[in-house]
Amino acid sequence: MDTTVDLDVFSSLVERPDESARRAGEERWQQLDRPRGGLGQLEELGAWLAGVQGRSPVRPLTAAKVVLFAADHGVASAGVSKLTGGTARRVHAVLDGSAPVAVLARRYGAAVRVVDVGVDAGPGEFPEEVSRFKVRRGSGRIDLEDALTAAQAAEAFRAGMAVADEEADAGTDLVVLGDLGVGSTTVAAVLVGALCGTDAAAVTGRGSGIDDRTWMVKCAAVRDSLRRARPVLGDQLALLSTVGGADFAAITGFLLQAAARKLPVVLDGVVSAACALVAQRIAFRAPEWWRAGQSTGEPAQAKAYDRLTLTPVQTLGVSMGEGVGALLALPLLQAATDTLADPGDVPAGTSVSFEPPAPRPLPTAAELLGRG
Repeated sequence: MDTTVDLDVFSSLVERPDESARRAGEERWQQLDRPRGGLGQLEELGAWLAGVQGRSPVRPLTAAKVVLFAADHGVASAGVSKLTGGTARRVHAVLDGSAPVAVLARRYGAAVRVVDVGVDAGPGEFPEEVSRFKVRRGSGRIDLEDALTAAQAAEAFRAGMAVADEEADAGTDLVVLGDLGVGSTTVAAVLVGALCGTDAAAVTGRGSGIDDRTWMVKCAAVRDSLRRARPVLGDQLALLSTVGGADFAAITGFLLQAAARKLPVVLDGVVSAACALVAQRIAFRAPEWWRAGQSTGEPAQAKAYDRLTLTPVQTLGVSMGEGVGALLALPLLQAATDTLADPGDVPAGTSVSFEPPAPRPLPTAAELLGRG
């Protein structure tokens, strides 16, 4: 794989969504004789989807896909997470259909794709289609050493671009973007802290549900990593190789290429938010192609969304990652397109009829008087 990356090209490749289509989506409510504001947030989501689709009426969302980038992080060995068992076990749970994201995806009619770019697992652990973009096993401990080499960061970035191209070419009409990785919220906190110029305590959250003692350990790891991140802030790939990881580089590449290919993306947790912040530094128009699926309560995510000027669709506090929180926004986005689409374009659903219960015979006078 060619590992050279010209980040400057994205500034010209990424265009804004179609503003005239967005306005037409807003005006369609009046054409349909519906009160403006009557469907609340669905109207704003429908107008956004009209803009990214470049048409009004919008097309219903029928080919959504959950894309999960998976990797292990060396900083987990510092004791920053309460999760045990590594990332491989979580990948298997998604692949066998038992993970929450797999269960919900079946419920909402979305396909699920896992991309192993840095899981600490040997050859043959996962199917070939899962691991064909693998860059390395795990990453360096970012408070002490670089996560990746420069070449590995570029390779992972290009892998994410390739996945975006594959999804766009396959006809995917919306991506729910998530991650699988132990220690990933620590890495995300470092990236957000570095890009927003804040200290460790302001971006360090509870992640996997850690206690106060573990939070202090995590905060120290973020502090030490921030010291290593600040000298390379002007070079996004260098930042990802120094204090990121293969999944972070791949997600950043994916987000930028998806925007270039006009493929809308729903962001999940603090990891995708951190990558979005890196991507914004590369192409300032790219965030217009994304929506924040939900708020997790992680302080780093809130800071990233504030900088990106993205408002979460929902405030659910789902902090487990794995695309679950963003996936819960999918029914709202589907509803937004269905209500603004031409009726003939909306997929036929299950017809539900309501039949009144059979009438019960009225009691006779004798029965009422107890003389039956």
